[in-house]
Amino acid sequence: MEFVVKARNSEVSEGFRKHVEEKLAKIGQFAPRAQRVDVEITHESNPAQAETCEKIEITVRDKGPVVRAEASASDRYGALDLASRKLTEQLRRAHERRKDHRRGRKADVESTNLDFAAILKSFDAPAKESCAEEKAALPTKPGEAVETQLGDSPVVVRQKLYEAKPMTVDQALYEMELVGHPFFLFVDSETKQPCAAYRRHGWTYGVIRLDAVTGDFGPGEQ
Repeated sequence: MEFVVKARNSEVSEGFRKHVEEKLAKIGQFAPRAQRVDVEITHESNPAQAETCEKIEITVRDKGPVVRAEASASDRYGALDLASRKLTEQLRRAHERRKDHRRGRKADVESTNLDFAAILKSFDAPAKESCAEEKAALPTKPGEAVETQLGDSPVVVRQKLYEAKPMTVDQALYEMELVGHPFFLFVDSETKQPCAAYRRHGWTYGVIRLDAVTGDFGPGEQ
């Protein structure tokens, strides 16, 4: 398994690289198919953020879905400890979920449908015009993120574009556990509806469905 450690706005000592490899060596026990582990360190120089000035993001890449965890602390060793614990917990939850699924015990899922057309009609004309003006600032490539300030307010909206690969609800819940997010956006491969899965409590989940069907997908994406 290959480890790639890189930093933004700072340098990485050889000693810390070795510490990262030792700290994450057990990943292979939870993700035996993992081929590479990317560790990105970001240093925030703003004195007001001294308690969280070191951010570490760990990404495990294998033949299946990507597993990712991140954490911030006042020093990179502490951030690495927090991020590695999050990563281990995500892998453990995903492993238990797969095990329960093989035994025939599926997670309880609550599904809700939203009328997408009705939601759009609820916006007034000025709001629609405002959205049209900001279209130029939208991300256009997968993985690209764009930040936009809302008028003269201090509110900043960060938008990121992801590829919407159709999948089942079960696969969406599995990938949500791997990235450690409380929600996951996807396109249902059966209904072609845009959906948002979210964690409720224990092993129960919710799925919000928009009452709209996405366009046709290319070959191999069905």
